[in-house]
Amino acid sequence: MTGRLIGVGVGPGDPELVTVKAVRLLREADAVFVPVAAGGEPGRAETVVCAYVAAARVRRVEFALGDDPSAREANWAVAAEAVAAVLRAGQTAAFATIGDPSVYSTFAYLAAAVRGLLPGVRVELAPGITAMQDLAARSGTSLVEGSERLALLPFGASAGDLAAFDTVVCYKGGRQLPEILQALRAAGRLDQAVYGARLGLPGEVICRAADLPDPTATGPYLSTLIVPPAGPRRREGERSR
Repeated sequence: MTGRLIGVGVGPGDPELVTVKAVRLLREADAVFVPVAAGGEPGRAETVVCAYVAAARVRRVEFALGDDPSAREANWAVAAEAVAAVLRAGQTAAFATIGDPSVYSTFAYLAAAVRGLLPGVRVELAPGITAMQDLAARSGTSLVEGSERLALLPFGASAGDLAAFDTVVCYKGGRQLPEILQALRAAGRLDQAVYGARLGLPGEVICRAADLPDPTATGPYLSTLIVPPAGPRRREGERSR
């Protein structure tokens, strides 16, 4: 009988934004896996996890964040085998992922690879607070109201994407930041946009997108941009004038 695999969302970076359930699952797991980039630098998930779990219980698995599909697949295969070894012993493996495990998370790829090795494995998800929610709260931004529509997109949204939705949130891939800032400027929505990077960590940035010192500079991979609706909002109960 195989054990169970749990994808645990640990929030955007601030250890105080980890749910009580996530802490319990991490502490109860027989092994806690965390993703790290090539080179061995501690990842954001690892930093958060170590606030609640002894470092000796944390196992690191390397993930490639570049554009090489073969490198990414090779990393997933190695990580899946490490996790499968725990599951074959009938134990519980927790995989900590920043934000939420169902939103642009490496956990989806790991779970698929583990299922390929152990087709009957039990997989569970423990939700986490997202960078979108954290940045909205920290900047005092209301994401959506009434019948407004929200789009969550990878960085690289076009002017057409910006025009199709009331609120647009762009995730990951800050190297496309100059292009999206240019699209916002062209759409007349730059002044309302809010930018965040390294949320909850040393060196974090939270500012109006229009106040970024160099609009031609790229941002960190884990960048977030919130573009609220253009123009004044008409809230429920307000009369049209």
